[in-house]
Amino acid sequence: MTGKIIVTQYISLDGVIEDPVGMEDSGLGDWTGPFSRGPVGDTFKEDELRAADALIFGRKTYDGFAAVWPGIPGDYAERMNRLPKYLASRTITSPEWSNTSLLGADLCASVRDLKHKIAGNILIFGSGSLCHTLIRDGLIDEFSLIVYPVVLGRGVRLFPGNARLQLQLFANTALNDGLMLLRYRALADQA
Repeated sequence: MTGKIIVTQYISLDGVIEDPVGMEDSGLGDWTGPFSRGPVGDTFKEDELRAADALIFGRKTYDGFAAVWPGIPGDYAERMNRLPKYLASRTITSPEWSNTSLLGADLCASVRDLKHKIAGNILIFGSGSLCHTLIRDGLIDEFSLIVYPVVLGRGVRLFPGNARLQLQLFANTALNDGLMLLRYRALADQA
């Protein structure tokens, strides 16, 4: 059995995933802050991390998470810090966040190997450029999207302009404040 790569994102109605909490100096602001996922959304995020066997990060998202999560108390943070983490980076040579390993220079080959090594769920938070590469190579198995009722007009979008995917909706759940949790499986026969 191979591992399952799950992209989990906060996403605007126009497909933007960039800087949802306003920490990246993108000028987009904290576009998720005015909204509450509510208890159903919070439970989903907790269960999602609890079911994960590993995490993959791009460098930018890794920098943001590594700067914050080691100092946060609680079970969720403890789980985040304890999980094996795999980093796609050309600039970081010695990652300092606990349990972090570097992926090889051939990103797609490294992720394919990782899928054979880890039989469970492998989550990707944020990491737009990483997602674009893995989407193009057909390596994403599922997308868990919490859609926010905002249109940002600019920013990094989840799906690159040349991506063609066929997805199957397998769960949709209304959350608080007009948010929707949409979960899709990538179909094997990509267009």
